[in-house]
Amino acid sequence: MKESDKNIEKFIDKIMAESTLESPSIDFTSKVMSQILVAQKSKIQKYKPLISMPIWVVILGSLISLILYTAFGNESYNSEIGHSYVVNISNIFSEFHFSKNTIYAVLIVPLMVLVQIPLLKNYYDKKFQL
Repeated sequence: MKESDKNIEKFIDKIMAESTLESPSIDFTSKVMSQILVAQKSKIQKYKPLISMPIWVVILGSLISLILYTAFGNESYNSEIGHSYVVNISNIFSEFHFSKNTIYAVLIVPLMVLVQIPLLKNYYDKKFQL
């Protein structure tokens, strides 16, 4: 080794011997953990649905009123285009024949899905509640 390396090593040993080991304050851990909890709480965002409840009510009301109007409306088709359109659609669907089991499945499966979605959402909201 060179003489300068030995001098530097002695100098470093002398400084290390003179310096004391720093220790954190008594409540250091609790302060750090409280800052972590505050940071985690600020990142959590409250769930906000894309489509609000009043909009769903308007959509559902419009759909129901459209169905009721078409089912119970007394207006006849005066235009030739509208009448031919309805006749063509009824001719297309007259060729399809579904069994009772298929009709029941088409009616019951969406109903069951609509019932299960709120139940599962409620279950997972309670399970993962912070």
